[in-house]
Amino acid sequence: MAKPSHPLALLGAALLAAMAAGAAQAQNADKVTIGFVTDMSSVYSDGDGKGGLVAIQMAIDEVGGKVLGKPIQLLSADHQNKADIAASRAREWFDTQDMQMLVGGTNSSAGLAVGKIADEKKRVYMITGSGTSAFTNELCSPYFIHYTYDTVAHAKASGKAITEAGGKDWFFLTADYAFGHALEADTSKVVKAQGGRVLGSVRHPLNASDFSSFLLQAQNSKAKVLALANAGGDTINAIKAAREFGIDKSMQITALLIFSSDIQTLGLKQTQGLIYADNWHWERSPESKKFAEDFYAKTGKMPTSIQASDYSAVRNYLRIVQKLGTTDADKVMAEFKSTELNDMYGRGRVRPDGRYAHDMYLLQVKSPAESKGKFDYFKVLKTLPGEEVFTTKEESRCKLWK
Repeated sequence: MAKPSHPLALLGAALLAAMAAGAAQAQNADKVTIGFVTDMSSVYSDGDGKGGLVAIQMAIDEVGGKVLGKPIQLLSADHQNKADIAASRAREWFDTQDMQMLVGGTNSSAGLAVGKIADEKKRVYMITGSGTSAFTNELCSPYFIHYTYDTVAHAKASGKAITEAGGKDWFFLTADYAFGHALEADTSKVVKAQGGRVLGSVRHPLNASDFSSFLLQAQNSKAKVLALANAGGDTINAIKAAREFGIDKSMQITALLIFSSDIQTLGLKQTQGLIYADNWHWERSPESKKFAEDFYAKTGKMPTSIQASDYSAVRNYLRIVQKLGTTDADKVMAEFKSTELNDMYGRGRVRPDGRYAHDMYLLQVKSPAESKGKFDYFKVLKTLPGEEVFTTKEESRCKLWK
């Protein structure tokens, strides 16, 4: 059995660690560091990934690469959809790079793991790609801004619209992790509140390769709506498989979270008529179109709503830091929650629970015949005010709002 460490040895190790952290902070005091951790290479990479990194760099370049007279350092990492990798990298950056703000991209399990570190370190955490509504409910933090979308908003937007239009009997095909579970639960609540029924559900692993057995269960349920509570590559593959099996002939396919990059990959022929909700689109305003054109010039692709929010979150952070003359997280968060945000992405306020409440949009994919150009994918059916689709104060389980 190993002998217990001597108290003086433990004290010495703690002092060395503290000195190392102090040295790292002193070394990085002459720069402002922003981190970005997301899926760069797998199922969600098209929706955020390297394109999200480009969008963030665009925001930094727009201010000349400096804020408060200091150069801005941008760190990035691929968490590979693994929570432990995401958390490890976030802790490393906070401890060794004195990171002031972290942008958390796609994957809710990874996002939740990173959130624990950001809350512990008392640093600003911009949640752009993770969808679970837990960030502004039981796991809310004074340092979180859930910037983009969440499962409650998508449930209230597309779930309510489809049920009201006659889609009463639902079956869920759900990604088996935090995001999928939350999206199914939140949408089920909305469906039942509208007088609909949930006839069943089945869960599939992340980045599934074969959906045939899951789709057979959906077909056997006799439900009229096949609700895809997944995203990215899983949504793409599920829609392809459902079309191949002819399930679209007997069930209405509903993608509860789909992005413009997914529609581009699938093509209008496979997605025409699909009704879905999104938190931004490039035809929203002249400023939105300008951002999309600039992004396209750099990447050869149109930006997704997540990539647009990456840009907006960082740009607003840098604007507030410059205005306040500090990166102090408490002061920055207080300013975010006391002023209206209004830019190419959206208009609204950051509430006490950390939710940036902005408009959402109910969209429908055009048919090939309706489309007038390469990126003419959708038509706007309805603009949904943020106060109608995000969690209300009465519904909230966040301690910051009680």
